[in-house]
Amino acid sequence: HLIYKCGGIDQRTIEKFEKEAEEMGKKSFKYAWVLDKLKAERERGITIDIALWKFETPKYMVTVIDAPGHRDFIKNMITGTSQAD
Repeated sequence: HLIYKCGGIDQRTIEKFEKEAEEMGKKSFKYAWVLDKLKAERERGITIDIALWKFETPKYMVTVIDAPGHRDFIKNMITGTSQAD
């Protein structure tokens, strides 16, 4: 949602994700799919691998890091959080 609201992704792409998510019975996941690219992530509704998204606002350069929170993917979570500053 933040990436979309700050102009990092266009409306058409969000609408595409919304349609695909709705077809899988996960309509509310449309914003999660901006960073959750793996088929398994989308099917299970959890983040498995880290993902980065960079965009600029008029004042800032922003990097969004999506890291897993599920205990089975702690190693990936540590990798993601170690990149934050």
